[in-house]
Amino acid sequence: MTDTTAGTGLPKGFRGAEQGWPELRRIPHPPRRIPLIGDVLGANRRTPLQDSLKYAALLGPIYRRKIFNREFVFVGGADLAADLADETRFAKHVGLGIANLRPVAGDGLFTAYNHEPNWQLAHDVLAPGFSREAMEGYHPMMLAVAERLTDHWDRELAAGRAVDVPGDMTKLTLETIARTGFGHDFGSFERDRPHPFVSAMVGTLTYAQRLNTAPWAGLLREAARRNEADIAYLNRTVDDLVRERQGTSGGNGDLLDRMLETAHPETGERLSAENVRRQVITFLVAGHETTSGALSFALHYLSRHPDVAARARAEVDRVWGDTEVPGYDQVAKLRYVRRVLDESLRLWPTAPAFAREAREDTVLAGEHPMRRGAWTLVLTPMLHRDPSVWGADAERFDPDRFDPRAVRTRAPHTFKPWGTGARACIGRQFALHEATLVLGLLLRRYELGADPDYRLKVTERLTLMPEGLRLRLERRSVPVTVAPTADGDAAGAELRCPVHGAGD
Repeated sequence: MTDTTAGTGLPKGFRGAEQGWPELRRIPHPPRRIPLIGDVLGANRRTPLQDSLKYAALLGPIYRRKIFNREFVFVGGADLAADLADETRFAKHVGLGIANLRPVAGDGLFTAYNHEPNWQLAHDVLAPGFSREAMEGYHPMMLAVAERLTDHWDRELAAGRAVDVPGDMTKLTLETIARTGFGHDFGSFERDRPHPFVSAMVGTLTYAQRLNTAPWAGLLREAARRNEADIAYLNRTVDDLVRERQGTSGGNGDLLDRMLETAHPETGERLSAENVRRQVITFLVAGHETTSGALSFALHYLSRHPDVAARARAEVDRVWGDTEVPGYDQVAKLRYVRRVLDESLRLWPTAPAFAREAREDTVLAGEHPMRRGAWTLVLTPMLHRDPSVWGADAERFDPDRFDPRAVRTRAPHTFKPWGTGARACIGRQFALHEATLVLGLLLRRYELGADPDYRLKVTERLTLMPEGLRLRLERRSVPVTVAPTADGDAAGAELRCPVHGAGD
């Protein structure tokens, strides 16, 4: 009798492509496949996503790859991804690295299986925490954390030091989600080294990724012990945070209050204590790790494209003017800054893949039969580089790809940094508001100087982050007020801070 996952009738554990794709042989795989070990020649276990992108360039919009005894199907073509977005035929698949995170996040929003009831319960309870009203309440706290960042950057600038962009963006986004969601302060900017919570989080993410490519989990015995210690630390930290809240009068309706006190509007059901812990860990990890990467990539591209930075900076000066502190509504008016963020997420979506499984037997894009439960991994950077959508220059950074006129001409489901369907990121608007606000504040305050010797290196730990990115800062003088052009952007894309002059 086959062991099955409760409530689904599908086999437990990993389901190889050979189990779900009846015509698997028609899907190409890398050359030089070796018996027993598969397609591992030239592979780097530290950069599986970037390896996969290289294979996509060689093999096309759908291909398969075997790593030891596991075979996977990867998709990046726009037509295929659009078909997989059909919620009537496909659903989220929890597998690979995401399933490896279940020992710490369990049935939290990100790692829950589709049949687990706590996903819908938590989603319905927490969705109001991302309403416009809730977002307006978070805005002052986002500003307060951003001020801690700029204070830190001012000190680094005064000392003549370049700033550690990924490290500082991680501090910023961890403090933002901790303050807005849970009324907690990790004191990140007062530390010389990352908070132990961050170190434990990075450890669990890295271990989850290593499990994907290990031929046998026993080879990672020492790493598994470290992972257990990391999980124990994350659990203790969150348990202390929840205990602290339960001993007070509440947190003004933040996410933790909702988790502890809000019943489902229809069933009256509440989240269990164990599920609260899992949701808090989910939000603390997912709520800062991906946003910090998005901000870091955006700052990298801004530093490398001074014309783009000047245009974005001019928009900030025009929209915010002499306002000392931008209001909530003023952030959404930074349309070009948002384009910069979107283009950065196009090239390097910090959650770089999402998996989809067939709800019933079906045929993908009218060409590839799939049995119920068969799944594939959509490589988002591959989708975001499909030349049929983005053109022959898809590797080039160009925020005007997200000009409203350009967006209207593109087919749906071609830009997916937040996943797709019912299980797409619940905190999308939170992350976009935070990231756009921070980019606006930094552009308003600093000129960003790139290291001419730096070459972008992307580190992978399920999420993506630029490695070793440091920037030199120059403090701007008084912002320049610039008249808008007909399309709503600031005129004079080549304008610079008056101290430095045009084209500096």
